[in-house]
Amino acid sequence: MKTVQIATLLDDRLLSKGKSTRVVWAVSFAMSMALLLLPWLFKLDGKPHRDWQQFLGRFHPLVVHFPIGLIVLVPMLEIAGACRPALREAAGFVLGLGFIGCLGALTLGYLLAYGSGTAGPGVTRHMWGGITLTIGVLVCLLARPWWMSGTVPHVYPALLTCVLLVLVWAAHEGGSLTHGNNYLTEYMPAPMKRWLIFGTVQPQMVPGSFYAAHINPILDANCVTCHGEHKVKGGLRLDSYGQLMEGGNSGPVIIPGKPGQSLLLTRVTLPPNHKQFMPAQGKPPLKPEEIAWIRAWVLDGASPAATTVRGISIREKAPEPPLVPVGDYSRMMPEIRQMANGQGAKLMLVSKKPSDGLILNTADVARSFDDAQLAQFQKFAPYIVEADLGGTAVTNASFDTLGTFTHLRALHLERTAITGDGLAKLAPLSQLTYLNLSGTKVTKAALAPLGSMKNLRHVYLYNTPAQPAPVAESTHAIARNVP
Repeated sequence: MKTVQIATLLDDRLLSKGKSTRVVWAVSFAMSMALLLLPWLFKLDGKPHRDWQQFLGRFHPLVVHFPIGLIVLVPMLEIAGACRPALREAAGFVLGLGFIGCLGALTLGYLLAYGSGTAGPGVTRHMWGGITLTIGVLVCLLARPWWMSGTVPHVYPALLTCVLLVLVWAAHEGGSLTHGNNYLTEYMPAPMKRWLIFGTVQPQMVPGSFYAAHINPILDANCVTCHGEHKVKGGLRLDSYGQLMEGGNSGPVIIPGKPGQSLLLTRVTLPPNHKQFMPAQGKPPLKPEEIAWIRAWVLDGASPAATTVRGISIREKAPEPPLVPVGDYSRMMPEIRQMANGQGAKLMLVSKKPSDGLILNTADVARSFDDAQLAQFQKFAPYIVEADLGGTAVTNASFDTLGTFTHLRALHLERTAITGDGLAKLAPLSQLTYLNLSGTKVTKAALAPLGSMKNLRHVYLYNTPAQPAPVAESTHAIARNVP
């Protein structure tokens, strides 16, 4: 009688366990089908929906790293579990947490794309990567008990390997959406690029045109991450001239000849805290000169082939001149060291090579350092390549001494009392490339002699009577502003 009762009890437990297994498989199948149908139930059509969806979705980049770390940890626990069984028990728990994390990250990611109206091939690939990964982790959870019991020894390891490969692919697609599709390959050695056939074909454009040289680089650097081939927000792509002129869900963004009615210019000139300000996602605004170039280009007809635009004069950046070595100042090193240990101005070594020159530093005594003290450094003139006189008491008389610094490359005169009279004495300094006159009384007329200095390309005039108005020139032209 007792044997019959035990047998009946065992049959009931097996039956109960069989029913539980069938329920688990049925629920898993239903969940997998729901995930596979998600893109059709809520289609990513490039149209924005609800703000609350975007709000929740923006937690996706934060949450997504949780399941990634857990999934990577699982195979390490399984391998280590061969020696320590407790770790193998932990692996099952970690795998279950990884599945829950995948569900959460997938939900938030979908809310982000659906709510913000983000679409495109890159978004689609990343979405399917997340769905495939989530289903793969679920199947691993179902197959693991068979592997633990030895019933089916090879299925679970194979599935786990596939899950790791999908994880790498999905993570790469997600990184491409955030940092651009060439983030990992931008600095890859050329032979490796050719071997792996990485990179994308650049949009065709007219070589040498104003659009190719100036407008497209602005859009590529600031806008294509969200409005490119792999990610398309608002149905707008800006990675080629044709896509730019086609516009997006809100209509054309460029209307030739009408910059005031061009949506692109409207968005980039909004206050940075405005909801529709572009570039979005915390990126810095376009520079004033970049906006000026786009506005002038649109006003002139937004041509893809024109090489010039009325009202725009851009001075191209020339290569820096080669550094000319200075003489050997080794015999003066005792005096230079004594100066370094003192309380006055100091001469600092650019490097251990004497031919690299010296730097005149007045930071410790700036307020009391005047023309007479500068004159005491004239014996070091052939070796000084940079003079930091910012905030000192030097006047226009200092140009007599500075004109003898024949190897001078950088000169700081900001926040001094100079007015610019005597700047002509710097004309013989053929190595001078940098001159900071900000916060002085220098006038535009006083700058005229600097126009003959071909290597001088960085002249800063902030808060001076000669400060240039915000015109449509390049950064170098605005900084220089030398007649």
